[in-house]
Amino acid sequence: MTSAADEAPLWQPGPDRIAAAAVTRFQKWAAERHGAPAEGGYAALHRWSVDELDTFWQAVAEWFDVRFSTPYETVLGDRTMPGAQWFPGATLNYAEHALRTAGDPLRADAPALLHVDETHTQIPTSWSELRRLVGSLAAELRALGVTPGDRVSGYLPNIPEAVVAFLATAAVGGVWTSCAPDFGARSVLDRFQQVEPVVLFTVDGYRYGGKEHHRADTVAELRRELPTLRAVVHIPLLGTEAPEGALDWSALTASDTEPVFEQVPFDHPLWVLYSSGTTGLPKAIVQSQGGILLEHFKQIGLHCDLGPEDRFFWYTSTGWMMWNFLVSGLLTGTTLVLYDGSPGYPDVSAQWRVAEQTGATLFGTSAAYVMACRKAGIHPGRDFDLSRIQCVATTGSPLPPDGFRWLHDEVADDLWIASVSGGTDVCSCFAGAVPTLPVHIGELQAPALGTDLQSWDPAGNALTGEVGELVVTKPMPSMPIHFWNDPDGSRYHDSYFDMYPGVWRHGDWITITDRGSVVIHGRSDSTLNRQGVRMGSADIYEAVERLPEIRESLVIGLEEPDGGYWMPLFVHLAEGATLDDELRNSIKRTIRENLSPRHVPDEVIEVPGIPHTLTGKRIEVPVKRLLQGTALAKAVNPGSIDNLELLHFYEELAHKRR
Repeated sequence: MTSAADEAPLWQPGPDRIAAAAVTRFQKWAAERHGAPAEGGYAALHRWSVDELDTFWQAVAEWFDVRFSTPYETVLGDRTMPGAQWFPGATLNYAEHALRTAGDPLRADAPALLHVDETHTQIPTSWSELRRLVGSLAAELRALGVTPGDRVSGYLPNIPEAVVAFLATAAVGGVWTSCAPDFGARSVLDRFQQVEPVVLFTVDGYRYGGKEHHRADTVAELRRELPTLRAVVHIPLLGTEAPEGALDWSALTASDTEPVFEQVPFDHPLWVLYSSGTTGLPKAIVQSQGGILLEHFKQIGLHCDLGPEDRFFWYTSTGWMMWNFLVSGLLTGTTLVLYDGSPGYPDVSAQWRVAEQTGATLFGTSAAYVMACRKAGIHPGRDFDLSRIQCVATTGSPLPPDGFRWLHDEVADDLWIASVSGGTDVCSCFAGAVPTLPVHIGELQAPALGTDLQSWDPAGNALTGEVGELVVTKPMPSMPIHFWNDPDGSRYHDSYFDMYPGVWRHGDWITITDRGSVVIHGRSDSTLNRQGVRMGSADIYEAVERLPEIRESLVIGLEEPDGGYWMPLFVHLAEGATLDDELRNSIKRTIRENLSPRHVPDEVIEVPGIPHTLTGKRIEVPVKRLLQGTALAKAVNPGSIDNLELLHFYEELAHKRR
């Protein structure tokens, strides 16, 4: 889709805003110090950032005053993907940078965190208190024997304790990993058992949708099934006593101890994130302290344009990479808004109410939430004081054109709307927010700095104005250093580098327009992405097919043109079973209790059979394409299917839904 050159933008930053943006000041400084182009605006800066990759990332490290306790030998020791080596020889610590603002006497008592729950009670944590809490907990972790490289896990909602536990883990050189407490035990164990944590931080339950959800039984199961645990730390969110053998959070965070920051190699693991597990166990994605530090300084400081005067709100849970990204707002001295609760409780205006109450300057949410607000006919700009919001950013799925128009009409007409797209795999954005560029309806503003983003056809030719595969042709610092339990790197290679050797292929369909903006068309694979939380079909199958009435199942997540998301579950019943309301409710209850309430299907549909490849794999992507209206001949290679006749059912269903 080639953009009309004369199409007026929805929003255009004024000259004062452009001049004040950090990316403008960075470009001027990099032109003087590192040979970046002084003219040509963002497009010229981006071209330089990918053509002169080493110099660009050196400039980022200098601009944000990254403290290397031992110097690096070179910026990029090896640029081969996978396996690029960044800043070899350097040592540093992520948490030291995240808490740097606490050392500023003018900011020490300012809020680092603002915690809000469904009662809309606001609780601040100052920078000095955050540093004290991290120092106390880091010392206790060391006393428990946690050493660099040990894994520390959190079964926690989006609360200050989660931020403290993560930063304390990073301070001692441990490797953080977390799941939200709405995940069932099986989902959590599929993730945590892979990495064998030595400490588990956990709540006794959580509040969501006006109800208390107790988690004592789930926590007991996690303790039984994680034999490597040396300690469990109890956080009494619902006010219960610590179970036998668990340590109490308050006791571990009571001392006034100066934090000690373990200086670790640049590529030392910082955290483990998880893929959706479409074809089996979720991939355990390991990213580095230095790689995340640099990538997030760039994204948050330059692209999001956040600094000490800002308040950064993104609706997220600890089971989604956006939580990790949100916490990195601390790097630029920004106050984080941590909302723990339902996005739509007590009504769909909940997130706008949080933004008003906390004075959020960057409001981050999902495209689905924006479209739900539009559908509900609410008027946030009229009903709430949102005057401090500079930017509304959306992710999780592409923001439809009507979403852009609604934000412009109902929040503010002078509103920077940043639809962004990235991935858990890099814990960052490939394309999205640029404070100095115009916003066009339905488009992401531009590829991110240092990201050689291209759209490729199957033969590896770059496309402009046409739909192709999202690829990144040069390394990014936050690309995984490896997957856990992937000793020869084969899973890592097959996940991103199988289609185009040496080039990252992400699994999204994109168009790069003739003006350099980006349009995302959804996944080119079969990942389920509900409210920004990704889950693989394998998790659904494992839960549903425990029911004796279900012979086999197939689940599809479908991005719809109006911004909705339709997730049907197709079931092939066992002989003698009937798909009645009782069975439908049983299926939904099984998914809700064992996996996640977000991944309960919209419809349960009986089918005559589930199609497979000749090697026995369920064919999700071809069925998704059929449901999107692709002709059968184009959706699938007939020679690869065990029973082609079964596909006619899905083809006919697509016709009925149109």
